[in-house]
Amino acid sequence: MKLIFSILIIIVLFNVANAQKTNPNYDPALAEELGADDYGMRYYVLVILKTGSNVPEDKELRQQSFAGHMQNINTLVEEGKLIVAGPIDKNELTYRGIFILDVTSIDDAKKLLETDPAIKEGFLDTELFKWYGSAALPEYLEASDKVWKVGF
Repeated sequence: MKLIFSILIIIVLFNVANAQKTNPNYDPALAEELGADDYGMRYYVLVILKTGSNVPEDKELRQQSFAGHMQNINTLVEEGKLIVAGPIDKNELTYRGIFILDVTSIDDAKKLLETDPAIKEGFLDTELFKWYGSAALPEYLEASDKVWKVGF
């Protein structure tokens, strides 16, 4: 009898120790609005921008393409499709920057990237990956808009 009681105590303690904890700050309405799963996560598309295969002979076309690239970034942010964008320091992989796009499919991401002049002209190439991250990521954009002093 003591053995059965001991086993039951061990099972109960094991279940208590391994029980999932519920977040006391959980906001179901916000989670639903942001498309969060039970872990507060969702899918996006991560884009790695790399030096493209087009070596520019036309410097003006290159300048116009990269000016258009910056304008396109701003447009995609305004449309709520681009959440994160930024350059990567020099590296041996020729990676130039990243985007995190607020879309769930690679095909939708490719359509958005077709609007970027630097990518269209081949000055930038891309690698795309489905990425599982915090559903709250888009919420940082409002704060981000309040911390920059000088625009591009």
